[in-house]
Amino acid sequence: MAVSPGSDADLLSQKSSLSESPRIKKFPPTEEEIFYMNCRAAYLTVFKSSLENIISKDQLCLALQYAGRNPSQKTINKYWTPQTTKLNFDDFCIIVRKEKPTSKAELLKSFKQLDINDNGSILHTDLYAFLTKRGEKMTQEEVNAIINLDDVNSDGKFDYIKFCKLYMTTNEQCLKTILEKLEVDGKLRRQQFGSHTEEFLERDSSPGPKPSPRTIKKIDQETFSNKGNTGSSLLSTTRKFKTSVSFIITVGANSSRNSKFTEPDFIKEWQCIQSKGCFFLEEDGEIISHQYRMQIAQKSMVYLTIKPLNLSQVEGKPSPWLSVDTTLYILKENESQANLQIVCFTELRNREVFGWTGELGPGIYWLIPSTTGCRLRKEIKPVTEEAQLVYRDESGELFLTNEFRSTLSDIFEVIDLDGNGLLSLEEYNFFELRTSGEKCDEDAWAVCRESFDTKKNELTRQGFMDLNLMEVNDREGDPCDLWVTLHSMGYNKALELTEACPFVIDIYAEKCKPRIKAVHMEACSGQLEKAICKSVLNKGDAKAMNGYENIIIHTYNCDTWITSVIENKSDDKVIIHINNELSKNCVNNRGLNIFAVEVAPKSTMVCQHVMPLNERQEWICYCVYSLIS
Repeated sequence: MAVSPGSDADLLSQKSSLSESPRIKKFPPTEEEIFYMNCRAAYLTVFKSSLENIISKDQLCLALQYAGRNPSQKTINKYWTPQTTKLNFDDFCIIVRKEKPTSKAELLKSFKQLDINDNGSILHTDLYAFLTKRGEKMTQEEVNAIINLDDVNSDGKFDYIKFCKLYMTTNEQCLKTILEKLEVDGKLRRQQFGSHTEEFLERDSSPGPKPSPRTIKKIDQETFSNKGNTGSSLLSTTRKFKTSVSFIITVGANSSRNSKFTEPDFIKEWQCIQSKGCFFLEEDGEIISHQYRMQIAQKSMVYLTIKPLNLSQVEGKPSPWLSVDTTLYILKENESQANLQIVCFTELRNREVFGWTGELGPGIYWLIPSTTGCRLRKEIKPVTEEAQLVYRDESGELFLTNEFRSTLSDIFEVIDLDGNGLLSLEEYNFFELRTSGEKCDEDAWAVCRESFDTKKNELTRQGFMDLNLMEVNDREGDPCDLWVTLHSMGYNKALELTEACPFVIDIYAEKCKPRIKAVHMEACSGQLEKAICKSVLNKGDAKAMNGYENIIIHTYNCDTWITSVIENKSDDKVIIHINNELSKNCVNNRGLNIFAVEVAPKSTMVCQHVMPLNERQEWICYCVYSLIS
């Protein structure tokens, strides 16, 4: 059932569940509690924490829009005077309470004044005259942007009924989406906001917000209703969507069995080298992975592949990491490590393998693995039964359970990067950095070699098992440190690998033996972001925003996934609103159907990746990008 943004209580009445702590009374949330939850959700869509301050008019306007408000420039200036330097969350709550949302009836009434034929549309000439000559005047470019909105304009007329529906639906969905995100995000739930916490312990302990000393004095001296200011209301409503552009991409069913590329002839005669690695999902949703330096001694044809690593699997249980997409970007080092130039990426596919074949000249190359993040996501489903890691026999001696030993064996496979069945100090330190944040030095490694089974000065699989058993013995059977290790490596309490994806890279060269070395394990950003943007700009379709030729949406479809990049050539930052609601059988890396991104001036950024939920069915990516600031 559609909900009017004017009713904050209705919107959250079926969504709030504030009873996670045993200290919280299980009463339905009050209207006051719902109001602050909505305010907080809107605030945290713009800021990382509700302890951050609003420091500009643009930030205030955007936060109010996410709260379902419709501020005109006059309204913004009322709260952000020349003396204002910042506003906090409590100030924001005061403003939201005073600025009532525009109802659909009020919005339609504003437009009906211009509808001389009473047929639900307004001639562009009449709309232009009204918006440029009355009240808070719009510029010619702003009006043209409204007239160029494809979904609400045709035959020289502006369909204001469709526009009102679009506007109201977007407001409702935005608030619904950010509330859902707030509900499932444990980190956000634990944050404090202003003078309020999420845990409303008693019904009489919900005090009103305390305004900061900077709160604008004029607030208590004015009335803040926009009623009667038809021009201002209509103007700010239309300004919310300055212009938009849409992409519709239909991709046929793909069983993942259709061969898109084949191995080169005589590849068995080529020289080959292999390395393993892993994508790890961080608490904040960021993905980190191993990165590699490759050396090619002479000009040669090269064949590179990357795919998920096939570990031991429990019969009847799906292995989530095997469905994760894996890609490898190849960048050439020119004179220095800081100067990297993208050469190619593994865009061809055969089942779960992504590959590339081509000629590479002699030199140093960086291999940066990437995954879209569409299928490597934070696990929301709770684990009902925790696995047992250790047990004591009749004599009281501690042992590792068979299930845990099997998991440790899989972890050994992942961190044994060169696949020789042994762990070198370098390989072990990647593991240590991931699980403890510290490296093992040469002296500590020497002690490790003396204490546990080694071969050729490297730790064996049995030695790795014994090292973990020693840890639990040191803790007198307490497995807490072991669980820290398991969670760091992507395992849940049921010993399922759900928040990591191990992979394997194979490199074949026709005329020389490649050399590869893992050198970093860091966030999949920086050089990777630049590489993705560059490849999408080179290979994708481009559409400029109507009336804003400096803002371009680039979309690349490789059948397996779709990537969009926003290019902002202007001298000002822009905020783009993205709506994927009409997409079918799709999932994106952000986990939201509706969201907004801020693009810095003279820059490009990856907006989203989209993949099918079910590859065996047709999927349709229908995305609308709207400029809202």
